This record gives sequence, C-alpha cells and structure tokens, in this order.
Amino acid sequence: MSVPILSLITFLPIIGVFFIISIDSKNRELIRFTALLVAIIVFLISLPLYFNFDARTYEMQFVEKLRWIPSFGIKYHVGVDGISLFLILLTTFLTPISILASWHITKNVKEYMISMLILETAMVGVFISLDLFLFFVFWELMLIPMYLLIGIWGGSRRIYAAVKFFIYTTAGSVFMFLAIIALYFLNYRATGEYTFNLLELYKLDISFAVQFWLFIAFAFAFAIKVPMFPFHTWLPDAHVEAPTAGSVILAGVLLKMGTYGFIRFCLPLFPEVSHAFIPVISWMAIVGIIYGALVSMVQDDLKKLVAYSSVSHLGFVMLGIFAFNIQGIEGSITQMINHGLSTGALFLVVGMLYERRHTRMIADFGGLTKQIPIFAIFFLVVTLSSIGLPGLNGFVGEFLILMGTFKSRILYASIAASGIILAAVYMLWMFQRVMFHEITHEENKTLKDMNKREFAILLPIVFLIFWIGIYPNSFLRKMDASINHLLKQVGEKANVVSNTQRQKRVEQLQQTIVPKIDIISETKTEW
Repeated sequence: MSVPILSLITFLPIIGVFFIISIDSKNRELIRFTALLVAIIVFLISLPLYFNFDARTYEMQFVEKLRWIPSFGIKYHVGVDGISLFLILLTTFLTPISILASWHITKNVKEYMISMLILETAMVGVFISLDLFLFFVFWELMLIPMYLLIGIWGGSRRIYAAVKFFIYTTAGSVFMFLAIIALYFLNYRATGEYTFNLLELYKLDISFAVQFWLFIAFAFAFAIKVPMFPFHTWLPDAHVEAPTAGSVILAGVLLKMGTYGFIRFCLPLFPEVSHAFIPVISWMAIVGIIYGALVSMVQDDLKKLVAYSSVSHLGFVMLGIFAFNIQGIEGSITQMINHGLSTGALFLVVGMLYERRHTRMIADFGGLTKQIPIFAIFFLVVTLSSIGLPGLNGFVGEFLILMGTFKSRILYASIAASGIILAAVYMLWMFQRVMFHEITHEENKTLKDMNKREFAILLPIVFLIFWIGIYPNSFLRKMDASINHLLKQVGEKANVVSNTQRQKRVEQLQQTIVPKIDIISETKTEW
C-alpha cells in the first residue's frame, strides 16, 4: 500500500488531541464525541492491515523507514508481521470501546480524553516499532497517560496505585534501556555501524555470558509488565483503583506489551539463554497460574477477582511462549487477544454494575438475572469465555498452549491444566453469587437493564468471542509464516551458538589434556 497506514493509525490520535484542546472545557458532549469519532476512524483505518496482510510471508509488511537522528543511527522504522498484527488491531478496537465506556466521566473530561488518545498512540507505537530507540520512546510515553488515568480519575487509593505502577514499570525500563545501549555498541564492534535497527541486531552473534545479562535486563522489564509472579503486586492495586476504561486498556493491551516483548526481543536476540531459561520461566508461569486462581477464589471484590485472574491467564501465555513450538506460541498470541477481549469485557461488566449500585462487593448483589436478564446473558457469555468453554475464544488459546507445552514437557502441561479447573471454580462461583439466588438487597430490585450505549459496548466484543471460538483459522493462518520463521531463526541461531561454544570447549580441553599426554609419553620414552 502506498498510504503510510501505520503512521496514520499511530499519530491520528495526536491530531485528535489538538482538536480537543481547541474545544471549550464546558462542552463535554462535543469533547466526548470528538474523542470517540477519532478512535473509531483510527480503528477503521487499521482494518486494511488485516485484509491486505500477506499471510504467505514472514517479512515485515506496511514498512515505513525514515531518517530521524542519523548521527546516532536512529530511524523512524515501523512495520507489521503476524506477531504484531492482531495486537495492533486489538488496541484500535478496544480504544473506542473504552472511550464509549467513559461517558459517565464528568471530572476534567477534556484532560481525560486527551490522555486516552495519547495512550492509544503510545500503545500502537510499541507494537509497530522496528527501531529499539523508537520502541523505547513509545514504551515510556505509555507511562504518562496511564499514570494520569489512575492518579486523577481512580478510586480512593488512586495516588498509591499510580505511584506503584509508575515505579515498578520505570524500574524495569531502566535495565532494558541499558541493555539496548549495550546492543547498540555490540553491533558497532561487530559491524562498524551504529544502529538501533532490530532486524539488523537479530544477526548479532553474542556470547552466552553477554546474552545472559542482556536477557535478564529485558526479561525483568517484560516480566513486570506481564506481570509474572512475583512481580505482579502492582497489578491488583492499579486495576482496582483505575477507572473502568483504564482497567480495560491495562488488561487488554498494556499487559500484552510484556508478553509481546518476550516474543519480539528475548527469543530472537538471546536464543541460547532463552532455551536455558525454559525451566525458570515455565515454573514462574505455573506458579502464577495456580497462585492467581487461588487468590481470585477468595476475593470478595469483583474487580479484584478479575484483576488476579489476569495473573493466572497471563501465566498460560508465558508457558506457551517458552514451549518453543508453533502450537505454544500461536496459542500464546491467540490467548493475548482472547484475554484482552474476555477480561476487558469483564471489567466493563463490573463497571456497569458499579454505575448502578456504586459497590463492587459480591455480597451486595444476588438474584440480578430477574431484574436485568439481557445483561445476565452478556455477563454469562463473557464468564464462559474467560473459563475457556469450547466454542468460545478462550478455549482455542488454552488448548493450543497446553498442546504445545505437552509436546515439550508433559509435567508442565499436567500441572498447568489445574489452572483451568480452578478458573471454572472461581468464575462460576462468582457468577452464581452475583446473578442467582434471591434478591436480598432492596436496591437490587430497582436496577435497570442494559441501555443502548452498554449494548453497543459489549456486542462487538461478544461477536469476536464467538468468531475466534468458532473459526480461529482466520486468525491463526495470519501468524503461521511469522511464527515458523521465528522458531527457525531462534533454533538455528541457538544451535550455531551452541556448536561454537561446544567447539571452544573441545579446543580448551585439547589444550589442557594433550600437553599432559605428551609429557607422559615423553617421560615413558626417557625411562
């Protein structure tokens, strides 16, 4: 395509910000409609990425490359492949839904919508960047609007949650930035060229010792963002205190930056160490799966329950990535999309209940199916999707992940499968207590069913839940070439490095042992 589509979907929200700035702060409706219109236009412009994507090649598509800071080898270099395609579409899909879900926001509406649009620019930028410096700029830019969304429009402990989120993410970013600089100079030493071009850095032959420390730096940043156990403690606070739209974006997109980072950076840049870390990452993922499920089971706050369920679900994603086969990684990418839809919808449902009752305590509900039957149907579909019922999207991702893990390590898959059982327990028990039994609170007898805005919010998500569950091949086939190339690239590179290391060790042994044999032979001859 001759149109710079990636730049359009990345920077159009910033253009929308300037339009919103020019609107009087008192004209809240116009501000809301302007932000929503911009987000919808961005989503519509992003759709050709799917329909014009060539699934037969692993090469980057829709590539744009411009000189930015040539003296340091920094370029505006963006592109899309089967790994990033659906994460971009998920971002542009959830943003207008999140804005529509924010219609009840009355405090500083202009600043709120500006933060949402800047956040969309940062999120899309992370997934399209093929220059490490550009990637880091978007990665850091994302922090500011999310910090504001939590800190200004959040709940009673919003400042604590916002600061905790900022500190955790920044701590990881510092180590990642140092690793990026190290790669920059390693490439110069190897090629004589200064560049942050990710595709060129893939070609570097890095020793195991250097790979180890660089992997640790990148993995630390991404593990915090996922979040993996035990780096997860910022997530429940951020989710609980964030406004509904903030929770949707946080669960739907921001957490995926961590899992995406492992696939895009850690595996191809540090293949041998990535293989060496399979047991460590896998056990951390398994602990996260079971821990997140058990903690979700004892929550009495709906939002906290959904927040801890994210720790469990993202554990499955990490387990699939480090299965190092096509089923595991494709299942992980699919599950990233599924989690964004299902958990995002759960936060939207909780937000709708909160708008009606101004409480999130499970004990304050009960018997709601009698008062709001249409809402109950949507809630049930989303709940079953999160559990992984066959025919819905969650089943596809979890099935592929467990299949891939079973192929590589039966023990890991067997233990992780218990997380699915636990998920059914805490999700169905929660649904039963909220929607069934008798109405025990008088306030619940006057609740109104879904309005047109809420119907417009949940219907597109439910449509995708069924689409992925019934016909997943329309998503999976777009990933095949990219994932196969990634596995080939990582496997070959790891083998080359391993063979080189093995040869060096053989040479070292020869240098140590052969002289001793010669000395012994000479001694025998003399005797």
